[in-house]
Amino acid sequence: MTDEERPHEFSSGQGLDEDYEEFTLDPEELNADPSQVDPVDTRVITDLLDERNIAKEQVDTESLIDVGLSYMGINRFEEATETFGRAAQFAEDDSLAEQEAWVNKGVAHAQLEEYDEAIGAYREALRIDDDSEHAASAETNLAYALYEFGESEEALEHAERAVEIDPRFAQAWYNRGFFLVERGLLEDAVNAFDNAIRLGMRNAEVLEEKARALDELGEEEEAEAVAERAEELRKEAEQEMVEEFEEG
Repeated sequence: MTDEERPHEFSSGQGLDEDYEEFTLDPEELNADPSQVDPVDTRVITDLLDERNIAKEQVDTESLIDVGLSYMGINRFEEATETFGRAAQFAEDDSLAEQEAWVNKGVAHAQLEEYDEAIGAYREALRIDDDSEHAASAETNLAYALYEFGESEEALEHAERAVEIDPRFAQAWYNRGFFLVERGLLEDAVNAFDNAIRLGMRNAEVLEEKARALDELGEEEEAEAVAERAEELRKEAEQEMVEEFEEG
């Protein structure tokens, strides 16, 4: 499964809408003049923080995380990794903010296919707290990165852990189903995909994976019906993209 086919999961509550608002590198704590700097240049953040030697308590970590998410929204993943790294550096030690920064740093590395760095970021997030509001995202993203890194057995363990932490996390159920298919545990995989669908994950990808599991189970008729529905959803999504492009 390619990066384009598998969505990465950002920290809870921090996902990007398609129409994300413009951003600035001028939170009160940094006090940069936007007319004098490129507003999508992470070196501005680095220079300002280093030059002034700002103490941790003086840095608005949430603003840095927002900047990193904005970089993600415009596919500037290298800048995102640097910004999330800065956020983790200036966040209070072992805080939720630091954990959130590490999770998102891992996502940015994964987008660059830097899975070793992604794995390290997710593990650091889980070191801070393996049962927090960001832990399930860290676990499910760690599972994905481990799979891409060739560690499929350990990947399933972390997918299972993500579901244990947050049983209402649709992405975690989808990941669990995917890894179960890889292990040949097809009935359990179908149940995992059904849970993801019940929790609101109604897209072509989850239906395609469910159809694959059903087909391997010998449920050809049901697999075909699910695959047809997946194709319908894919066409609907493509049409929506065309309409948005024409309107924009």
